[in-house]
Amino acid sequence: MTTEPCACGRTHLRIRRITGRNDDMLIIRGVNVYPSQIEAVLVGMPGIAPHYQLVVTREDSHDHLTVEVESLTVLGTLEAIRELAAAVRHQIKSMIGITTIVAIKPPGDVPRSQGKAVRVRDLRPKLT
Repeated sequence: MTTEPCACGRTHLRIRRITGRNDDMLIIRGVNVYPSQIEAVLVGMPGIAPHYQLVVTREDSHDHLTVEVESLTVLGTLEAIRELAAAVRHQIKSMIGITTIVAIKPPGDVPRSQGKAVRVRDLRPKLT
């Protein structure tokens, strides 16, 4: 909201241009993705905690989605981490239809916030 006078001379309260997200839907390579869809995939998977974060980046002209998830226990080997990441990636691809990058984090490593959880970090450059 702004109280600045309009260029046309009007002086009443006006709404500025709306910026930022108005919902959680993401469009990744033409596919509409909701964080709740990712959560539904992760909830049923063994070895995965319910804490996750979606990180959206842009390389060249393509958007990439990284799903950061916590394992329930500390995984001992790099091979175990790769297998769990491959299982999560495959499940997301088969259920939602998008290819993602999966980062398995140790327990307690995905940031938590007070109140509403911040599930999406959009690191794409802002359009002007």
